[in-house]
Amino acid sequence: MLKPAEEAPDFTLPRDGGEDVTLSGLRPAPVVLFFYPKDDTSGCTKEAIAFTGLAGEFEAAGAKVFGISKDTVAKHDKFRDKHELGIPLLSDAESDVCERYGVWKEKSMYGKKFMGIERTTVLIGGDGKVVQVWPKVKVPGHAEEVLEAVKAL
Repeated sequence: MLKPAEEAPDFTLPRDGGEDVTLSGLRPAPVVLFFYPKDDTSGCTKEAIAFTGLAGEFEAAGAKVFGISKDTVAKHDKFRDKHELGIPLLSDAESDVCERYGVWKEKSMYGKKFMGIERTTVLIGGDGKVVQVWPKVKVPGHAEEVLEAVKAL
């Protein structure tokens, strides 16, 4: 897991709609990355809708917000359209970025162990360094908490 003041690993990933996003190309804007397990599941949908609802406020604060999961760009497009999401969704199909950010973890459900994305949000400052990490995110109120951290930069 990344720690504050560490350099955020750079990446280029495809996003919904088909363009690529490169983290270092977003500087000097602060960047919020919310890693989530799977498109169109209950918690992930609520989280994406919450960030979408605050998109204007994040933009006013100068921050860029992206959701990241292993889902394909095609799945992201369907998820975005179905829920009218206004946050770009990045596809980390090979889980390379998830691994470098420390969110690819062993999980357990119904007694079975498997690898998956642990819901985590990372705030990266305009200098490319990690400002704050929220591991094991609980969705209610989370987007608002992240917005407050962005405003405090």
